[in-house]
This record gives sequence, structure tokens and C-alpha cells, in this order.
Amino acid sequence: MRPSPDERIAAYRERGWWRGVTVDDLFRRAVAARGGAEALVDAPNRAALVGSPPRRLSFSQVDAEVDALCAVLAGHGVGRGDVVATQLPNLAEGVIAFLACARMGAILSPIAMTYREHELGQILPSLDAKALITVGDFHGYDHAAMLVRLVGAGVTRAKVFTLDVKAPEGALSLPSLMAAAGGFDAPSDLDAAEALTICWTSGTEAMPKGVPRHHDHWVVNGEALVEAAELGEGDTILNPFPLINIAAIGGMVMPWILCQGRLVQHHPFDLPVFLEQMETERVVYSVAPPAVLTMLLRNEDLLAGRDLSALRCMGSGSAPLSPWMVRRWQEAFGVTIMNVFGSNEGCSLFSTGAAIPDPEQRARYFPRFGAEGLEWPNAFARKIRTRLVDPVTGEEVREPGRQGELRIAGAMTFDGYWKAPDLTRAAFDEDGWFRSGDLFEIAPDGDRRFYRFVGRSKEIIIRGGVNISPAELDGLIESHAKVREACCAAYPDERLGERVCAIVALKAGEADLSLEEVNAHLRAQNIATFKLPEKLRIVPDLPRNALGKVLRRDLAGVAAS
Repeated sequence: MRPSPDERIAAYRERGWWRGVTVDDLFRRAVAARGGAEALVDAPNRAALVGSPPRRLSFSQVDAEVDALCAVLAGHGVGRGDVVATQLPNLAEGVIAFLACARMGAILSPIAMTYREHELGQILPSLDAKALITVGDFHGYDHAAMLVRLVGAGVTRAKVFTLDVKAPEGALSLPSLMAAAGGFDAPSDLDAAEALTICWTSGTEAMPKGVPRHHDHWVVNGEALVEAAELGEGDTILNPFPLINIAAIGGMVMPWILCQGRLVQHHPFDLPVFLEQMETERVVYSVAPPAVLTMLLRNEDLLAGRDLSALRCMGSGSAPLSPWMVRRWQEAFGVTIMNVFGSNEGCSLFSTGAAIPDPEQRARYFPRFGAEGLEWPNAFARKIRTRLVDPVTGEEVREPGRQGELRIAGAMTFDGYWKAPDLTRAAFDEDGWFRSGDLFEIAPDGDRRFYRFVGRSKEIIIRGGVNISPAELDGLIESHAKVREACCAAYPDERLGERVCAIVALKAGEADLSLEEVNAHLRAQNIATFKLPEKLRIVPDLPRNALGKVLRRDLAGVAAS
């Protein structure tokens, strides 16, 4: 499968935006250059997560495991263009699965650990995956057993592989198979325009949306982050993101391959473990939520005695940055805090130290990369185009202080959703620009060189950087026997950015409903726990416009009360 049209591939390669090299090409170069160097490091708490000790692998060892996994998958019917789905925590094996798919020409579709039968029942039928790779018990839930049940129910025909040495009935032990695997002959004619991943994102629609990307997409995303964070050969990157989307693959794994450095895994976010890894692994680049970066500065004992001298840059985002926080990290520790705005679809902006040297401006603004008439020191700024469009009139916004939807095009933008032509058509305007659904304005200061984020015109809730579709929750809550209608909205939270509030109108004759009842009803439908509402408000009726559409934005005040 080739996600991009041939004319786009030819045009972008001619411009040098896409290099036509595969991820496996780049990884093999790293193996040749630094085979004996340490490359991939598990979190020290791996044993508590999955019951096996943490691993430290060299490039050559990773390469051997990639070949072994390719041989196992090929031996069980996985070929070029076939889908391999994974549901894994942040372990070395997740990276190895990504590299194996890149080598054999398969398509990796990584799925969040928090997804259960409900979400997988939506995703797996559309994928027609040949293989599913997961773990057994994780935080008290047996993922391998769940996938075996889904196979038995006819949801998927894939073979289930588990990282456990002892696999449940209906699954295969991947470590045992890899230990006995032979060699693998990789295809010699693999093209960088062939699909490599299908990642999943939630928006205003009730169904998760698949975002296909090919090798060229991932390489240019990795190059952008390397330049933005000013990474160099051999640098150590600490990855706290689950390996399921652009943040982890484009922002962590690809820079690691390009820099031929070390990738240190972290899961789940645990501040003492995170700080220990930052110090002992001599981390150069990582990411953390704004609230964590602020808390560390306000609680000096947390950093007392820590040697963070290797740290040069920290990415942050998904919530407003404090100018004080960004300046303090720069002045006290010499660390550049880089504001990052992005989506799985490839809508990416970086407030880099090179583009915005002033830390207070960097906290508030994003460079207008790709805007007509502006030049930037970052090369990737020439590989994208951005503009603001008035969502009501359709006019391009060119003056400060007027809100517009961010539209973006260029090398990092995807081509369309997986098997969803209607959603794809709606996602792009008539000129082929991606509609981000996010509102920005041209900042009044800074010589019109900056964007300021205003808010989201889409209705997704972003809890801890993870998208939650309120439309999906609405429908599930409305199936409760006491509920007449329901609408979920975000309310602000200092640590996670946003949390979910369920706003409910009860059926006639019903007097009350508790949050516990709502969540018990949702759990019975096997939804991911991170989607569960953490607040409930009862209202007589939901506000609607003249066409009967619920005015979700009007409920923001109710949710925040």
C-alpha cells in the first residue's frame, strides 16, 4: 500500500523534502557505524510491569532480534503489505516490532494499552491484521487473553503472540519462537513510499480514525525533531510516550535512529523513576507536561543533588506553558524548553530555541513556519506551509488579533484516513490543506512572525495528552436506563490539562444518578479507563441550536463548575 499519490511522492523527492530512504536503510547504517554501542534501554521498573527483567541492547543485538522477529512473522504468514498490530507498554520489544515491520515491508498498527474489547472491536475488523503482539498480565489485566477472546468471537483472524514465555491457550509465545528462529532475507526493492504504520487517533467522531504513514513521512518527521531539539550523534533520548503515535515514533524513535544514539524507555509516567533515568542515563532530550516542569521548579528538593548536566532540551505542550517556567529552566539549568504542538495527522509546530530565543516569547508563541514571506533558521520550516483561515468566512487571516483555523500542508502531513474517504474529504480544504480544527491568531508583537494558540474548534477532550472523543462517550452513556440524553465536555485540570465531565438529562420519573453508576455502566461496555468521566452534572435539558445540535461549548461552564 502506498498512502501518497505518485505525483506527491515525485514532487517532494525532487524538492528534497522526502529522501526516498527507508527506516530500515537508516537503522542498518546505525548498526554498521555503532554496532557494539548501547542502543535500546528498558525502564528499570520493567519487572514490575510485565514480570521480566529490564534489557539493555546494543545496535547489533537489536538488529539480530529484528531479524528473528521478521523470521517468526514470515513463518506465520505475514508478508509485505500485511498488518501487524501491537498492544504493548513501553518495552524494547515495541521498538523491535516497529523495526521488523520496516525491514520486511509489513505495516505496524500500534494500539493503546488502555483499549479494551469496545475499542478493539472497532479497530481490528478494519485492519484485517495477520498478527497481534501483546503481553499477558499488565496492571491486573490479561491482554493476551482478551485478544484470544476476540479471535474466538470472530472480530479478527490474526494470530496472537505474547511476550510471556508461557502463553495462554490460543496464543503463541514470541520469546520461544524467536529463540528458535532462523535468518531472514529482507526484500531488496522496498520503497520508502510504502506504508509502514497505521496509528489511531480519536476526534469528534465516535470511531477511532486510522492514520497511515510511509517511511518518507516518518523520516522527515524525525529529521524535524532532530533539528528542533538540536540533537547530535550518539545523544540519549528518554521516551515517556507510549509507542502508538507521532509523538513517540516521530518524536523519539526516528530521532534515535537518525542520531544513532540511545533510546531509553519509560512507562508509565513515574516522576521518581523519570528523574533517576534522566540522571543515570545522561539524558540529552526528553518531554514532560508543563505542570511537571513547573512543579519541579517549585519543589527544589526534587532536583536537589540531581546531576542533570547532560540535559539540553525538554519538549512540552498539550497545555499552556508558563513564561516563568520556561525562563527559569533556561537560566538555572541551561535547558531549552521547547513548546510542541502536533497531531497524528502531521500538524506540527515547534517553538525552538533557534526560532524564538527569548524564553518568555517561546512559552506564549509558535513560529509561523511555512507562512508566506517569512524565513526561519530551521530547514524543516521550508518543508511545510501554514496559514490561518476564518472558519466562518473562509477568508485567509493576515492581520494580528483575528482568530483563524490553522491549515497546514507539506512534507509532514498525512494523505488521508484509513478506509474512511468521507472523513478524508472533510479533513482537507479545496486546495489540499489539512484543516487542523485548532484556532490560532497572529501575535500582535514579534513583527507578525508568531502564532498564538487560542483554542480548539474541534470538540475533542485532551486528557494528559491523549485524545478522547466525547461523541463516543455520549452514545455509551445514553444507553444507561436512567439517561435521556448525555453530553461530555472537558473541564480544566492543572496536572492533566483536561478531564472528562458527563452532563446528563434524566428520563422522566428518574430522580438521581451517581458518577459511580455511570462509570459502572461504561466499564461494563469495556471502554478504556482513561475515558471514564471524573465529574457528573445533572441538567434538565441539553442546550441545542435551531437545528437540534447539542451546543457542547455552552456546557463548558457547567463542566467547570
